Amino acid sequence: MSATHEVLNQVPPLVDYDAADQQPILEALQRAGAHDALDELHEVGRLAGGATAQRWGDLAEAHPPILHTHDRYGHRIDEVEYDPAYHQLMTTAVEMGLHGAPWADPNPNAHLIRAAKMAVWGQVDAGHGCPISMTYAVVPALRHNPELAAQYEPLLTARAYDPAPAPPLTKTGLIAGMSMTEKQGGSDVRAGTTRAVPQSDGSYLLTGHKWFTSAPMSDLFLVLAQAPGGLSCFLLPRILPDGTRNRMHLQRLKDKLGNHSNASSEVEYDEAVAWLVGEEGRGVPTIIEMVNMTRLDCTIGTATGMRVGTAQAAHHATHRSAFGAHLVDQPLMRNVLADLAVESEASTTVAMWLAALTDRATAGDEQAATLRRIALAVSKYFVCKRGPIHAAEALECLGGNGYVEDSRMPRLYREAPLLSVWEGSGNVAALDTLRAMAKQPETLQAFFDELDTSAGADARLDAAVGRLKGAFGDFGTLQHRARRVVGDMALALQGSLLVRFGHPAVADAFCASRLAGDWGSVFGTLPDGVDTAAIIARATPKAGS
Repeated sequence: MSATHEVLNQVPPLVDYDAADQQPILEALQRAGAHDALDELHEVGRLAGGATAQRWGDLAEAHPPILHTHDRYGHRIDEVEYDPAYHQLMTTAVEMGLHGAPWADPNPNAHLIRAAKMAVWGQVDAGHGCPISMTYAVVPALRHNPELAAQYEPLLTARAYDPAPAPPLTKTGLIAGMSMTEKQGGSDVRAGTTRAVPQSDGSYLLTGHKWFTSAPMSDLFLVLAQAPGGLSCFLLPRILPDGTRNRMHLQRLKDKLGNHSNASSEVEYDEAVAWLVGEEGRGVPTIIEMVNMTRLDCTIGTATGMRVGTAQAAHHATHRSAFGAHLVDQPLMRNVLADLAVESEASTTVAMWLAALTDRATAGDEQAATLRRIALAVSKYFVCKRGPIHAAEALECLGGNGYVEDSRMPRLYREAPLLSVWEGSGNVAALDTLRAMAKQPETLQAFFDELDTSAGADARLDAAVGRLKGAFGDFGTLQHRARRVVGDMALALQGSLLVRFGHPAVADAFCASRLAGDWGSVFGTLPDGVDTAAIIARATPKAGS
């Protein structure tokens, strides 16, 4: 049979490259003096950019988890079966220390290094990042019960992945999850009706229904339930110390838009055994320690998606020709690519800055903790809100090729809304910024003090900060204006960081577009005079590197 045509002008797959060759991440490590982490980061990058790990991600996505509520004899087992590739991803992530390892690492940059590796590895598969993130985040919350922390923290920080169903203290390593939301409450966790009845041995029996519990094969869960003293936080193991299964029954797995490799379940607790973490009635302040850490990962994860989308778009445009020239040489496409890259760099820069701030805060720096409280809420709202818009534009850069599953762009597009929804959707995150100001008025001053460190460096940034300071005059309408105000706070923070630490071309483009009022409502509307060549060069992956 004769060939009907020769395949021409198709883009080679983006594979076998160093995914850690991302300047904002490398520059953040160098700025913090974490030069010792660069070699390890590039090892992660080469693995993430390689065919083997990409195949793991494809398989885990293509073969979603399967729920088995009973065995063949009718015994309740509540097991979720994953594709073997999922366990490969989990094993690798844990060995890299992307879970709880930073809490046991004396390196003063442990959280920043972990964030950098998470940002690079996260492009392979987003779903397994959920249990990895929750295991990272559970440690500070668990420390509200020093006795439980002493028992479980060494296993939560150990670099060993052990998926076997067994009593937690008999395993080589543990994975943790959280179980908060109920069908009648959603983000309003105080509306939860799950009951916790104290027992004579100090444990509690939990009974109720949870609407979203992701990664239900985790070893431990932080669960909110109503105790005699009010809404409280509990540690609940999937397997009890005597080897029997806790009365935690999986009702079904959610059929989700994306995040297919990760199981998200509805759970019935039927007098499940748990232990109190913190004080009765202090459930929300206790578990918020966990939520704030996972919100950091939402920001990191969205920035990761933006970098992947930008890299795929730039790679495609570099190799694809249309109308007599490569797409990357077409002026309007250059505007789009540069605009996507600016958004990506701004988001990555603030994510890495927040991780470095976490290192300072966990070391006892109260000023850093105060600044982190408000800056994290601001960035979680805005960066995650920008993710879906960015993914859609990056997909469109590939044209029809970007709309087919083989390109992996549809997966990126489906993942993007999740991180805006997870750990408090847009309104919740914006209002949390206002809550921080109300409960800790010093947070707003700390935020403006941070912006003032870049005063005089760029007139457009100075003008934006001046307008922002004036936005807090009418507190009576602040809740109605929360999205606008918090978004402007995020832009000012990103602009300040880029002016101080970013590439001059990126900082100039950001201030000229996002802060000077010349930016359009879609990507690809950067003003004249922007150095698109320098910006695109930083964002284009180097195959074979």
